[in-house]
Amino acid sequence: MKARTAEGRHGVPVWALALPVVVVLLAVSTGVAIVVASRPSSSVWVASGHAIVGGTSPNFTTHDLSGNKVSLSDFRGRPVLLSFWATWCTVCRDELPALQHLQDQYRAGGFAVLLLNYRETSNDRMRQYLSGLQVKLEAVVDPDGTIASAYGVDIGLPVNVLSDRSGKVARILIGEVPLATIETAIKQAVTPTG
Repeated sequence: MKARTAEGRHGVPVWALALPVVVVLLAVSTGVAIVVASRPSSSVWVASGHAIVGGTSPNFTTHDLSGNKVSLSDFRGRPVLLSFWATWCTVCRDELPALQHLQDQYRAGGFAVLLLNYRETSNDRMRQYLSGLQVKLEAVVDPDGTIASAYGVDIGLPVNVLSDRSGKVARILIGEVPLATIETAIKQAVTPTG
C-alpha cells in the first residue's frame, strides 16, 4: 500500500518509511546484547537475614579480585573479620595495613580477614590500591552493595563485622575505631571457649 500525499500523488510506501526504524532498533538491540554479554557477571548471592550481634552472619558468595568464587562458608569454623572498604575511604588507608598485621599475628588461632570492597568495579584499581598499601589480605567484590546491605553497611566506611568460630556475629565496629578495640575483639574470638 502506498501513502498518498496531500496533493493526491503516490508517495513512499509505508514499509519503506518503517524500514530505517527497524534497522536502528535491531542495531541498538545487538549493541546492548554485546555489552551485556561482555560485562563481568557480579553474581553476588546473599542469604536472607541481617547481621546483628549474636545472630548468624548471613552467608554470601561473590568473587575475589582474580574472579575466583569465595563464600563466607569457606571460613566455617574460623573467626573471621569482614572489613567493608573502598579506595576512596581515607580511614581505610590506615586501617587496612593494621588489619594485615592483625591477621598475621592471630593466623595461628585460625583468624582471617576478608576484605569486601564496597560498590567499586575496577578490580585492577583495587589490586593496585592494596598493593600500594602492602596489603595481601583476601579481597572480594560487592559491586552493587548486596552483601553490604545484609550487613547494615551504608556509605560510612569502614565497617568491620567480626564473626566467631560458630558463625555468629560477635562485634560490629562502625567507622574509625581504635586498633586496640579491634584487637581485643579478635583476641576474644580467637580464644577457644570452654
